This record gives sequence, structure tokens and C-alpha cells, in this order.
Amino acid sequence: MRTISVDVVRIITSGPGDVSGLLKLIEAGKIEPKSILAILGKTEGNGGVNDFTREYAVAALCAALAPYVDLPAPRVEERIAFVMSGGTEGVLSPHLTVFTRQKSDQPSPGISGKRLSIGMAQTRDFLPEELGRHAQIEETAKAVKAAMADAGIADPQDVHFVQIKCPLLTSDRVEAASARGNKTVTTSAYGSMAYSRGASALGVAVALGEIDAEVGEEQVLRNYELFSSVASTSAGIELMHNVVIVLGNSASSASPFEIGHAVMRDAIDYAAVIEALKSVGLHPEDGSEQKAGRQLVNIFAKAEASPNGMVRGLRHIMLEDTDISATRHARAAVGGLISGLAGTGAVYVSGGAEHQGPPGGGPVAAIARVV
Repeated sequence: MRTISVDVVRIITSGPGDVSGLLKLIEAGKIEPKSILAILGKTEGNGGVNDFTREYAVAALCAALAPYVDLPAPRVEERIAFVMSGGTEGVLSPHLTVFTRQKSDQPSPGISGKRLSIGMAQTRDFLPEELGRHAQIEETAKAVKAAMADAGIADPQDVHFVQIKCPLLTSDRVEAASARGNKTVTTSAYGSMAYSRGASALGVAVALGEIDAEVGEEQVLRNYELFSSVASTSAGIELMHNVVIVLGNSASSASPFEIGHAVMRDAIDYAAVIEALKSVGLHPEDGSEQKAGRQLVNIFAKAEASPNGMVRGLRHIMLEDTDISATRHARAAVGGLISGLAGTGAVYVSGGAEHQGPPGGGPVAAIARVV
């Protein structure tokens, strides 16, 4: 008997504080606010340490949703997972993707096969000196397994995207660790984002059996041959724990959506994007036949400048440009490629793909409405 019903809605925003589209859908009865489990958003900040558009967006959403979920605004995050990814370079367009979930004992006729399901879990708070190290890998792996159970997903092969919001270091956090006689993995706030993202991604890979469970912290940002094909991690200043969202297909779901994924081997791997679209029956503009009734909801992908400075044998300058960060270059490049194939700039492309797909590449997942 199917017990989970998941819905997905993409909402275009005019700015990081724009909640009007979400409120209109709530007032029209198209979204039940108490069923919202997660909101993933793209905001037009720089995606760096000082990108406060992420915090601004979350604050606006919490304030807007508080009356509907009977909680004060500061506590809304205890109920809903918010993951805001800063940076909409190039043709990328700011938007929100809202995931709702309801559980029922009533069967849903006409639903066959595995359908989209979503689960959420959180790690404990980390000490600053634990970021980028074994504790973050281990605790993330535990949270991924908990989120899979929450989604009703038993087989790791049915997991197609794992979105994680993880912490970063600030000067105050580094100083706090030092005052206790401990050293952080780095003293650079910007550099800590990569360590936190990388360790979190390796935690996903461990949980799903993609790599050896005994992977050590010395591998983080050193052995890029170790990676997860479904992890998407984003670092932010607003938390000290990991929020884990697992997206996959489950036989217990009665959702009218499916999710599939592929892995981009580099920033221009359009074939992988087409493969991800095909995995959910979508026409990728290559002449193949699209399954009837299929409609794209959103595409989620990671982008990263190839660490060896090359893309298919040709030199790129993303790592050497002192005017624009490599992360912003990569988001713009991958965002343009995916938007062209998807026919829309409102796609979720996140920068910083350390251990998320092969070096210079990254996972790409597509969600489609089936019925």
C-alpha cells in the first residue's frame, strides 16, 4: 500500500525576499503549508562566504510561513529544510522549488512503479574543528541513511539526488577552536566551504556504498577519484550542522513525479544532461520520442572548474581569474548548457562540486511530472 504522496512546485522569484508566489499558491489551496518538507532555492548573490541573500531568503520564507505552521518564525527551520544556493550567473534565474509530503493509509489507484519520494534528516551540531574531517563524514553518512528511511527508500540505487546544507568556518569559529587548544582544517573561511562540502559528499558516498566506509579525512580535497554520483552539497554561514535531503524513487510513493540522474564528466558534457532527461521520459531535443504526459519540473546539478586546469585537453582560465571566482565561472558555464537543453534558465545549478561527481564534472538530476 502506498503511504507517501510527494508534490513539487517551482516558483519564480523577483528577489531573495520575494515570497509572493508561494503565498499565492497557499492562498489558492494549491500548497498545504503544513505539508512542506523542504524548499530549495537559487538566489542572486555571489555564492561566497558573504552571500547574505541566502540568509535573507530563508528569513523571508520563515516569516511568511510561520502563521501557517503555527510556529514563531525562528522555529520554522525546525520543521522545514531550507537550502538556498547563491549565484545565478549567466542565464540562471532565481527561483524556489517547494517539496511537500503527506502520508496516508489510503491506496492511490492508477499508480504503478516507483515514484518520487523525499526524506530529511539532520546531523548533530559540529565543533569548528570537526568540519572537513572524519566526524563530518561519519555523521553525514548516518543522516543520509536516516533520510532514506524517512523517504521509504531501501535500495541505494533508488537514490538519485542528495542535497546537503553544511556549515563553514568564520574567524570567530576558528578562534573558538583555538581557544580550546584545537586547530581547524583551515583558517580560511572561503577555503572551509570546500572542505565542508567535500567531507559531506564523501559521507553520502559512504552511506550509499559508493566508496569504502573506511575513507579517511586525509582524502578530503586530495583524492578526487573518491566521489558520490548523487551528492550536492552547499555550504552556508547560517548553521553548524548538516541538513540532509534525500530524493529518490520509492514503491511506497503515490507521487505523480519521477526522478532520475546522470553524471557529467566535465562542464560541457551535454550528453549526460540528455541522459538525465531521458531517464524520466523527457524529450532532450535529439529527435527521440518523449513519453506521453511527461513535463519537466526542474533540473538539479553541480558545477566545478576542473582542478587540473583542462577541459578535454584544452586549457581553461577559471582557476586563474582574479576578477571572477572559479565557482562563478563554472556555474555560468554549466547553467548555460543545462538551460539550453531544458529550455529554461530556472534550473538549480550549484557551484563547488568537491567529491560530487568526477573532477570537473558533477551529478545532474531531473524531476518530471508523470501524470
